[in-house]
Amino acid sequence: MTFVIRQIHLGRCTSFKSSPHCLDSSLVMNFLRTQLSGTSSRLLKSQVRAMHIQSIPMWTGKGNNYAYLVTDESTKKSVIIDPANPPEVAPELKSQIASGKIDLTAIVNTHHHWDHAGGNNDILKQFKGLQVIGGKDCASVTKTPAHGEEFKIGDRISVKALHTPCHTQDSVCYYMQDGEQRVVFTGDTLFIGGCGRFFEGNAKEMHKALNETLAALPDDTKVYPGHEYTKANVKFCIAVSQSEPIKKLQAFAEKNKETQGKFTIGDEKLHNVFMRVNDPEIQKVTGKTDPVDVMTALREMKNAM
Repeated sequence: MTFVIRQIHLGRCTSFKSSPHCLDSSLVMNFLRTQLSGTSSRLLKSQVRAMHIQSIPMWTGKGNNYAYLVTDESTKKSVIIDPANPPEVAPELKSQIASGKIDLTAIVNTHHHWDHAGGNNDILKQFKGLQVIGGKDCASVTKTPAHGEEFKIGDRISVKALHTPCHTQDSVCYYMQDGEQRVVFTGDTLFIGGCGRFFEGNAKEMHKALNETLAALPDDTKVYPGHEYTKANVKFCIAVSQSEPIKKLQAFAEKNKETQGKFTIGDEKLHNVFMRVNDPEIQKVTGKTDPVDVMTALREMKNAM
């Protein structure tokens, strides 16, 4: 049905189409306000982010590790990622539990090394009933998700496990999403401007982990690594390539002590030489063209620094 809107202030009816039906503009405007208000409310609701990430530095000045507390703020359900040093992690957990800010449900491990999973048993003693999610070799593990398997933290945060064997054979990265907010916890597989040593794997595996598995994530996915190694990594990167993205990373690292969550997968593709193995500039420096050979050469060069 077509209609006309009466323009009260002009004292006349203005018709979009010829029609015998004439509605008062105030009625129409009230209707539109109601509809737009509902739309706005729905849009705002869809934009509300429930995922809260808190970094907990450990062994600062030595290992420069990070544990991460991830909370679905809509339900308070939380997990603690790699709580390797309980004396630095447990007090924060106890404080937030006591204040009702979190309901801790699980430990999540990126791999079995002691500086990532070594605190599991102590945390389990202090916080009863926690699930331990991680690779098969992690201490007291109760669930090892398959590659690509998904689970949730609370109601809003979806988690996908990504197997990235190389640094260790049980290395797992965790891609998390809450609406348009996307993050990945990479343990010792991917660092800002670098990657982990090939302790239990080889260059082929690391190439797959970085340049196939992680590179396939959306470019705006923020990276949360297991260590703060950016200054050392960028020192190597700048020796290999003096590209503008690397210079920008260098400038940021010089001014900031912490870089976790500040850069994305898209950024890593630009400033991380281990994710540029197909770049002719990097191939020229290494003297190799095959991506796996380039990865091998880069790792050997970094180890020698």
